Amino acid sequence: MKAAVMYKPGDIRVEDVPKPAVKAGHALVRVAACGVCGSDIPRMLSKGAHVMPLICGHEFAGFIEEIGSGVEGYAIGELVTVPPMIPDVTSDQYARGFPSRSEQYDYFGSRRDGAYAEYVNVPLSNLIKVPKGMDPIAASLVDPAAIALHAIWKADFKAGQSGAVVGCGPIGLFVIQWLRIMGAKDIVAIDIAEEKLAMARQAGATHTLLSGASDVELPRCQLVVEAAGHPSSINQAVQLTKAGGHVVFIGIPTGEVPISTATFSHFLRQEISLHGAWNSFSAPFPGDEWTASIDKLASGELQWQFMITHDLPLEELPTMFKRYADRSEVAAKVIFRP
Repeated sequence: MKAAVMYKPGDIRVEDVPKPAVKAGHALVRVAACGVCGSDIPRMLSKGAHVMPLICGHEFAGFIEEIGSGVEGYAIGELVTVPPMIPDVTSDQYARGFPSRSEQYDYFGSRRDGAYAEYVNVPLSNLIKVPKGMDPIAASLVDPAAIALHAIWKADFKAGQSGAVVGCGPIGLFVIQWLRIMGAKDIVAIDIAEEKLAMARQAGATHTLLSGASDVELPRCQLVVEAAGHPSSINQAVQLTKAGGHVVFIGIPTGEVPISTATFSHFLRQEISLHGAWNSFSAPFPGDEWTASIDKLASGELQWQFMITHDLPLEELPTMFKRYADRSEVAAKVIFRP
């Protein structure tokens, strides 16, 4: 089969590799669509993965090609989406309902081969059926949509309150849509690219701001989701939060994060609650975040077509990642079709 193999950061080759044989308790899934997650970019260009060589890619959906022994309730040809984490079911955090917090989990595309490939072996626990007729690209977007919802659920957000997102990549655009669905009064969106802000307005943002401009005219918000992972946006997210509000951090920084005195003073004096959000899962695995995201993506209430800026064959993956390295174009959601 064809696969994009990362030998080391920046050394990515599309080549022929052995097609996996279906395992007991697994189904062999023919990958229909795999999206680029923001975490893939530093992983494949600078940081590397837990093991290498490695086939990355974890936001994916595909059709069941073969069914291994011990797997029931699934049929060849069915479209499934795949939670990328394989949790450690023996951990105390899993038992408490927090599968993402366990230390020994496995993960497609970072700890085991993922879906920048034609076929992937998927264990029964990670086969999630989607409604008949659902677009495979929509099915591949369940994970980022669920990450956005998981972040919002970390805070006590209510209809009629104001929310904000700093960083309008695909997860940020899903945050905006969830806030709209939940009845937010105002939705603020901040990003470094005007193209992303245009998408944010399409998603439902009522106020947009180019990063670096003064935010004094923006409404202060009960909930701010930081989805960029940059020190400036992390500080801004805290200061954009109204008294007694919540900031949820989902952006992954690549360096140190200095907190300014003004930011710390606002957090302290206004009694802001800070939350970390990791992945998209809860109990029973993969969680209500996944059920809700599948329903809303299938119904069209969560829109996704407008955020797809690149729809590419797998052969173009190395070139696309060079564009990421060069920062030569604005990309929102990039989809590969192995």
